[in-house]
Amino acid sequence: MKPPLAITLGDPAGIGPEIVAKIWRMPEVHDWCRPIAVGRPEILERAVALVQSDAEVVAVQSPEEAEPTPRRLPCLVAGPPEAINAPTGQVSAEGGEAAFAAVVAAARLALAGHVAGLVTSPLNKEALHRAGHGYPGHTELLAELCGVRDFAMMLYLGPDGTLASPHGLAVVHVTLHTALRNALAELQTEGVLAKARLADQFMRRLTGQRPRIGVCSLNPHGGEGGLFGDEELRIIRPAIERGRTEGLDLTGPLPADTLMVRAREGHFDAIVAMFHDQGHIALKLLGMHRAVNVTLGLPIVRTSVAHGTAFDIAWRGEARASSLMEAVRVAARLCQTAG
Repeated sequence: MKPPLAITLGDPAGIGPEIVAKIWRMPEVHDWCRPIAVGRPEILERAVALVQSDAEVVAVQSPEEAEPTPRRLPCLVAGPPEAINAPTGQVSAEGGEAAFAAVVAAARLALAGHVAGLVTSPLNKEALHRAGHGYPGHTELLAELCGVRDFAMMLYLGPDGTLASPHGLAVVHVTLHTALRNALAELQTEGVLAKARLADQFMRRLTGQRPRIGVCSLNPHGGEGGLFGDEELRIIRPAIERGRTEGLDLTGPLPADTLMVRAREGHFDAIVAMFHDQGHIALKLLGMHRAVNVTLGLPIVRTSVAHGTAFDIAWRGEARASSLMEAVRVAARLCQTAG
């Protein structure tokens, strides 16, 4: 059975509706899953017209009504009607509220078992705050909806000719959406170990094998034995040693400037990065338009694109849909390996 997946439209002022309309006409999407869009049908109709698709948008009230095909695009109605007034390419409360409502609706469907997982189009964090929702992003919102405290954001690149590892490459982040000075203060041994465990669980679920995990240092040159900072000695190395006693295949802490090169050459299947940009920049240089955002630690499957709302090109028909395609593929694979 192909898993039913809820695909949110994201912020209607951005490229989310457009990329949803673009992937819908791809036969592979319907081979992988039974998709249902979540958001305002009126916005999706505009996106379908923009990309010159012949798909018919059909408003539905439940996934059971969906019956998706490349030419039938069921949209579960979520969000206020005012969402259609969100100004194109701009931060607005209307856009933030529309994106928020779609995520909440899709997550509740997954938690209730009506869909097997959700795939989210991008939202804008400032717009989310303007709408009165004080979350740093999708990850933290979904963690609260699911009632979990041990969670992480991971970027994943599937296997292709640019990576020597046959399993692709995953990068999980110890700290996430916070100022860099706060990230340094928040770094703790238990947090490093928790993220290493989550990376191990994800890759074992995806591949059936224990992954080789490289752990980043925090400081230049790995701290040079404490000359450039002692976090490697006080925080990161103890986490690695504890993880090894649990059976995790951990190596590090390794200087971040060469770790990704070694990963690309096939030495590692996953990486634990200490802060947001340490992992994001390196992985996106390897394959931004194929990268997938996966939330680890949830009781439901959630993947997303690895890019933002791209307000500068929104509603011009120029947005690439490759990251959303890959997010759907990975979500479907994870649903099929559940349990």
